[in-house]
Amino acid sequence: MIPSGRELAEYTLARQHPVTRTWLDDAARLENLSAMHEGTEVELAADPGIAAARIAKMAPGTPVRSMLNHWVQVRADQCAMFSMRFEGMDPSKPFVDASTLSRALEVGDLAGLAAAAVEHYAVHKPSYLRLWSSQPVGAIAGTEPDRRFLAAPIEVLRVGEVPAGLALTPATDLRHYEDAQAAYDAVDRAHPRHVEQASISSRDELQESADEGLLFNVEVDGVWAGYSAALDGGEDTLGLSAYVVRDVILAPGFRGRGLGASVSTLLARALPDQSRVLIGTIHANNKGALHAATQSGRQDVGGWLTYPL
Repeated sequence: MIPSGRELAEYTLARQHPVTRTWLDDAARLENLSAMHEGTEVELAADPGIAAARIAKMAPGTPVRSMLNHWVQVRADQCAMFSMRFEGMDPSKPFVDASTLSRALEVGDLAGLAAAAVEHYAVHKPSYLRLWSSQPVGAIAGTEPDRRFLAAPIEVLRVGEVPAGLALTPATDLRHYEDAQAAYDAVDRAHPRHVEQASISSRDELQESADEGLLFNVEVDGVWAGYSAALDGGEDTLGLSAYVVRDVILAPGFRGRGLGASVSTLLARALPDQSRVLIGTIHANNKGALHAATQSGRQDVGGWLTYPL
């Protein structure tokens, strides 16, 4: 039987990092998580029409059942909700997401989870299983770290020191988008693995942030130095009342100067609702971005893990 959104929310809340349980009342967080699970996991498990639409777009000719979510008992005390996913909506990059577990992930769960993922989604030839854990990097042997969730209350983040001349100003248009793309390209050339770790948001995504008053120009002594963008809520909030970091981009001439943490401080000060949390995902191997986030006061509260199939 497919669990309700509320049941899945209770499983998810129990698996969260303890520090995050102090940032929002459990009752409010459960409501947020229930709505999230009902509109994703439960709907994708129960509605073949949605699965058929996804099949038509991502994997024509494959069975509808192979795109449904499945709630599976993998051990006597462990169930999982499986979902077929594609990196960046690219049909050539399939993976299986174990989006909700009925208890915290343990090393002994991996073989059963992998077998169940292959059983339900073999037709898509997924390359790996993705899981989420609030435990530190390296805690689950046999897995590889993916994106980590870095978060903290805005009221904590806003108090950092900021060097003279550094400022954020509201961006109402994307006149510097090509400059931002060039900045990403420069980092990719200098660090080839970066292309696997981060990519610039699309024009439409940054315009959405601009329309919501959440896109800012980074300026140093009045000169454009990059973008800082946020998203109002979204799927990566872990049920918290949060803004999500969408992008932090610094032009080449302004990188390596320790500005990243201060840009985060200024973003926290600029966000409209100061009672929320600021949260963002950063690849575990993106050491520069992780350093800037932690220097600004954000904490690692868990992240995605991958396990080969």
